[in-house]
Amino acid sequence: MKQAVRLVNGLLGSLVVLIFTILVVCVVWQVFSRYVLGTPSTTTDEIARFLFMWIAFTGAAYTLGQKRHLAIDVISLWMGGRSLRNIRVLVLVIIGAFVSVVMLYGGWQLMAETLKTGQMTPALRIPMGYVYGAIPFSGLTMLFYCVVLIIELLDPNTPFEDEIVDTSTPMSPSSSSPAGQHK
Repeated sequence: MKQAVRLVNGLLGSLVVLIFTILVVCVVWQVFSRYVLGTPSTTTDEIARFLFMWIAFTGAAYTLGQKRHLAIDVISLWMGGRSLRNIRVLVLVIIGAFVSVVMLYGGWQLMAETLKTGQMTPALRIPMGYVYGAIPFSGLTMLFYCVVLIIELLDPNTPFEDEIVDTSTPMSPSSSSPAGQHK
């Protein structure tokens, strides 16, 4: 399983870098062609919009796999051990359910319907279904990461990074920020 995770991490990370590189080149060319050449390129504008969508979705999937998503961790400051593991498993199950219903099922329906109707992009004349393919693609990747992370959390042999929570410093309004300290 670790080899599969490494493979997906490598491929997804490379895809994000590739998409971002092409996006930057398109935007730079768009600015150059508009302000230096005086004739804005219509194709790079469209490519940049679609690549931005792809990088947002694939970047979200990659971030989930790296455990770097934005999180409200107030509960984890006061919990530790088994109960914290259970909360994290519950959160991953909720994420997995959302991803399955909205991104996989809904995204697949959107992609299939747009391909069936033959909707094309205005400038490039490529099927819009390919653009919307970012949704089920990243949904599948996110679901993969959810399953892997749940398996890791449920494995008793896997060390849990938050097994020991430092409770020696109580969290209070006066100690949580320098502005709240009184001298």
